[in-house]
Amino acid sequence: MRQWISFSALLAFSVLVLSGCGTPPPEPGNSSDNGNGNGGEVTTNDGATQYKNIPQTMIPIEERDMGGHIIDSLDAEPAHLNIHLDTADASGAYITGFIFEGLLKIDSDSLEIIPHIAKSWDISEDKLTYTFHLRDDVHFSDNVPLTAHDVKFSHDVIMDPANDTAASRSLRVDIESATVLDDYTIQFKVNNPYIYHLVVMGGNEIYPKHIYGKGEFNNHPNNRVPVGSGPYIFDSWTTGQQISLARNENYWGPKQPVAKRVWKLITDDNAAFQALERGDTDRYLVKPDAWNRKASKPAFEEKFNKFTPDSPIPGYFSRYNYIGWNIRKPQFEDKRVRRALCMLFDRQSIIENVWGGLGSVITGSVFHKMPEYDKSIEPWPFDPAGAIKLLDEAGWVDTDKDGFRDKNGIRLEFRLSYASGITEYERLGSIYKEELERAGILMELDPIEWATFQERVHKRNFDACMLAWVTSYIVDGYPLWHSSQIEKGRNYPGLARDDLDTLLEDYRVEFDKDKRIAMSHKVHSILHEEQPYLFLYARPGLVAMDKRIHGVIEHTGGFDAEDWWIPTAEQKYR
Repeated sequence: MRQWISFSALLAFSVLVLSGCGTPPPEPGNSSDNGNGNGGEVTTNDGATQYKNIPQTMIPIEERDMGGHIIDSLDAEPAHLNIHLDTADASGAYITGFIFEGLLKIDSDSLEIIPHIAKSWDISEDKLTYTFHLRDDVHFSDNVPLTAHDVKFSHDVIMDPANDTAASRSLRVDIESATVLDDYTIQFKVNNPYIYHLVVMGGNEIYPKHIYGKGEFNNHPNNRVPVGSGPYIFDSWTTGQQISLARNENYWGPKQPVAKRVWKLITDDNAAFQALERGDTDRYLVKPDAWNRKASKPAFEEKFNKFTPDSPIPGYFSRYNYIGWNIRKPQFEDKRVRRALCMLFDRQSIIENVWGGLGSVITGSVFHKMPEYDKSIEPWPFDPAGAIKLLDEAGWVDTDKDGFRDKNGIRLEFRLSYASGITEYERLGSIYKEELERAGILMELDPIEWATFQERVHKRNFDACMLAWVTSYIVDGYPLWHSSQIEKGRNYPGLARDDLDTLLEDYRVEFDKDKRIAMSHKVHSILHEEQPYLFLYARPGLVAMDKRIHGVIEHTGGFDAEDWWIPTAEQKYR
């Protein structure tokens, strides 16, 4: 059976996330058991574990037991459920992936593009015209047919500058027109080739025009009550408590086995782990301290499967943490200061002492196991003496003898903002604060409720922010680093370099992979030099899942939640 993953996972090139989880892959060639009696040969593909010959997963979806609920926990509540908006986050994107669909899918093992709502497509020889032929049996959950008019509408709302969709719009700058040829045929024309045009056009989640076409898109009431064509429909959202989806009983494709998917909001790490142990939830993205202590006990491992997925597909837990500097602030204008700030953070110690060795120091924004990531670039070392020398050279010295550096009457001080309630960030911030004070830098920790924090970052109202990006196997640094994305887009630090802009623009139209890799390495080198982010570390997920959930494997592209099902005898909810 062909496995596939949602394009929403791919098009969110980088998605703001708060925390993640997973387990180290078995050694190549060993056999493994996923806890469901489904032992199979294990191979690795560029660091991703791939389980083969697993009988229960190969059972056709129509023959799996129907019913039951899968209950997840969320450590932060999404602001809305509209993936097109720049304020979308990883939790919201994961949930909406069950509700909305695109024209095409990605096979989660081969990572090849396959048909979905579009049964076929044509690309002109000059790669400037793309024509999609839609199925005529797809309906939204309110039973209104999905047509090419909805596809065009979904493109148009992204392209409308009045909408808060700058990040998605940056991927479509070369699309000249979208024309409905008939109810089930749409044609896109572009003014320049782009290596990911097919992905962008085919992956755009299709919103019903008859619903979202009325009212203001940014603040549409259906941003909290989404309507799509996917295998699940929106069920309920109790603010501060939970979000639930119900199986779409009239879905045009194979009906999903699991009747309901529920996300409970549990912001406290200990409470979330306890909810898993009690059986109040079925799946949890475990924090590193609990992973190394509580989750390693025999009683826990008897009840739960453990995974450490590390796949470069958004939504499948691989991510990197960073501190972003607002270069508009005088404290961070000089790249020597930003480099010094990096050299005052002991990243390897954090990996060993906070993450139990489950992580890698990184130097750039590309997934660290891909060829586009330049492994020859050595991380800036933890070197307080070298950092002090750089700060002195940049003119930041203690002129008034108050113990803190200053320049032109401005003290070298800043607020480090991050989402409140994240134990990992609190520990990192406290350790970093002490090291900075020894170097004459004053940092105030600034934990903020997630929705408010997200809005501040989006509006560039911060000194420094601590966050993480989910990674992608699609490499395009334009949305993150091109100067056109400084005011609206995801270039939150405000980095601007003409040579970087040129590289990013040339990369998008280069169809030779080896040349793109070389370009990506140049971009990597510039980011290493400029330090718009303090790149902290990449780490896998730490996932614990109740063994009553069957069909859980890691494909080349990570987990596919639509594989999962629960045997009738093990269903706790009806």
